[in-house]
Amino acid sequence: MSRKALIVDDIEKNRRLLRMLMEYSGFEVIEAEEGQTGVMLAKEHKPDIILMDIQMPVMDGVAAMKAIRADPELSAIPIIAVTSYAMQGDMEHFLNQGFDSYISKPINTKDFHNRIASVLKTPE
Repeated sequence: MSRKALIVDDIEKNRRLLRMLMEYSGFEVIEAEEGQTGVMLAKEHKPDIILMDIQMPVMDGVAAMKAIRADPELSAIPIIAVTSYAMQGDMEHFLNQGFDSYISKPINTKDFHNRIASVLKTPE
């Protein structure tokens, strides 16, 4: 049974990089360009992990994460904030909002797989 990852980001270049990294790790990838579609796809596919951009049109990543957390069938899915917000305190802010982890852009590909494994509690 393959694992599924949902990538929610409004920039195609970012989705392409995340898709390549997740497919390299053996995930089937589903993509959305904004938060509202991301929430609908999460309900439809029930992915194993969600990588969520913060700044997006229609519904931002924080609102989308909160909508997913409010659904009892989806609330346990790990959600990682993937964002260009990389100032001191930003990581703590997003963790306090309800994200399971945080990856700053530009993405450090060396650390990326360790972060995914840590969130999923699987060996790297």
